[in-house]
Amino acid sequence: MITLSGLFLYPVKALRGVAVTSATLDDHGLAGDRRFLVVDESGCFLTQRTLPRMALVATALDTTHLTLALPGGGGSARIARATDPSAPLRAVSVWKSEGLLAEDCGDEAATLLSEFLATHCRLVRIGEKFRRPILKPAAHPGDTVSFADAYPLLVISEASLADLNDRLAARGEEPLPMDRFRPNLVVRGGPAFAEDTWPRFRVGEITLRAGGPCARCIVTTTDQFTADRGKEPLRTLATYRRDATDPTDVNFGQNLIHETKSGTLRVGDRVTLL
Repeated sequence: MITLSGLFLYPVKALRGVAVTSATLDDHGLAGDRRFLVVDESGCFLTQRTLPRMALVATALDTTHLTLALPGGGGSARIARATDPSAPLRAVSVWKSEGLLAEDCGDEAATLLSEFLATHCRLVRIGEKFRRPILKPAAHPGDTVSFADAYPLLVISEASLADLNDRLAARGEEPLPMDRFRPNLVVRGGPAFAEDTWPRFRVGEITLRAGGPCARCIVTTTDQFTADRGKEPLRTLATYRRDATDPTDVNFGQNLIHETKSGTLRVGDRVTLL
């Protein structure tokens, strides 16, 4: 039997995520997941790829607000989650999705992040004017996504991580935690990389469709609690997880599109292949 063993939200793209025991779904994916974005002065998204210190900013959600907290008690900011029609709109971009209209979250969050990251930036939020269709072949009409890279969800199995960590150990390297890969869903049961072979499946009452393998980047080499970088896991993954059609890509995890646009996922839900 395969079950959902972990569930994670990343309230602000590229900042630290949070583990939850349940999460509801809406059109964009998991409610609360990547609904906020850090952008530069031109509106281009910022991530740990260029600013690894973003990993050090903790996030927390309650029913009404997002809280950002810097390490060591270095400061915090509290931002409303709800859309605000009076908020200034900014045109922002995430990869090939350009001209996305997002609500500016004000000077307090912008100052906190700009000083900590040593770069001028703003925090923006998905609001009523936000529209972002999925720009991938697996998408169907009406499929949309938040500020995530390209897909609403990412799944990784515990067995896949165990396989990688066995290979790292054989090379004399330390095992890595799941947070290096920033999944939304973690599943338990079945062989390593079984998730690569699931075109459609159900978690509890939620039906999901494969979007394609997740090509990994330098973020996976960044310790999510220190922001230190190394060569793993990309060096080891490159020895056995290169994409068959594009060898420059190294894959780990499966991107997902949720066909069920509302409902709730819960840790412990059973995974059923369709």
